[in-house]
Amino acid sequence: MFQRILIPVDFSDKNAAALDAGLRLARQNQSTVTLLHVLETIEGLDPATDSELDAFFAKLDQSARDRMAPLAERFAERNIPVFQEVVRGRRAEEIVRYAMAQPIDLILVSSHRVTPGDPGRGWGTISYQVAILAPCTVLLVK
Repeated sequence: MFQRILIPVDFSDKNAAALDAGLRLARQNQSTVTLLHVLETIEGLDPATDSELDAFFAKLDQSARDRMAPLAERFAERNIPVFQEVVRGRRAEEIVRYAMAQPIDLILVSSHRVTPGDPGRGWGTISYQVAILAPCTVLLVK
């Protein structure tokens, strides 16, 4: 059913549930998985025109790739094809943009728990924005 799964990662503990779900779904569906990390850019600054800023983002990019490697290894150990991508921009926008540019069937997004006493809290979260804007199925994983 889901042949290409996208899992955005920010290297926080909450990613564990989405990664575990991705492992199970990828095995069941013989899917490929893409792990995506978005380096949040600074509004109004262009790394392409500022060599110091470009060097800073290059270090962040390498650090993200280093941190993503063990996550990808979990999939590779189970013979699940896995890709690693690092992009720059605003997180929700880049996740949706990536899903639109690739034939992604499912986005697995880590999400916060909703507090019954305050269900409106978190409407502006990345997971909510992705769920609303994505061109494909989105599974919020808690």
